[in-house]
Amino acid sequence: MLQFALQSAFHEILPAQARQNSSAFLISRFFSSSSPKMSTEASLRTFFSSKNFAVVGASSNTAKFGHKIFAWYLHHDIQAIPINPAAPSIAVPSLPDAAGKPSEIPTVKSLSALPDPKETSVSIITPPPVTLKVLEEAKKLGIPAVFLQPGTFDDEVLKYAREGEGEDAGAQADGQGFKAVVAGFGGGTVGSEGWCVLVDGERGLKTAGKL
Repeated sequence: MLQFALQSAFHEILPAQARQNSSAFLISRFFSSSSPKMSTEASLRTFFSSKNFAVVGASSNTAKFGHKIFAWYLHHDIQAIPINPAAPSIAVPSLPDAAGKPSEIPTVKSLSALPDPKETSVSIITPPPVTLKVLEEAKKLGIPAVFLQPGTFDDEVLKYAREGEGEDAGAQADGQGFKAVVAGFGGGTVGSEGWCVLVDGERGLKTAGKL
């Protein structure tokens, strides 16, 4: 089950992340056959144009990217919903409450628990096998756009994510594709390891008129 896979994945920092950045890996991904149908700049704008946001892989561990990405949203006044089936809430020390303690943000266990999935863009910070299952669920729910952090995808994941990307609303409603997928190494990112919310997020907010 997806929930079990997610729960297992959240107990480790992405093993692929930052350990696959050899020149051969970068070159193979850059020239991957899973090229975006939309320019990634356009995808970035579409992603940040959503009404709501969620983070799959949100973590209370400040050393993990699942925490850094989730905290980035909060620090930009975006009340993203954390998704983590293994924890009832995510602690954010950088945003203390009135008593000076870390803010505790309640989680949901899966994408299907989101209040309005068809109006929610989703950042994903999970290992590739889990990411694929998350994407399958996201397509079924009509999630409009996804942002795959470095280390969360391989060629198979990218290919699946981009199948039907940018198709008409009917195709999206039938679970055949996303409006936009932000992922990979080309298309304008200034980061060396691929599109990343921490690096490219503010640019995305600006293009969407939110910053």
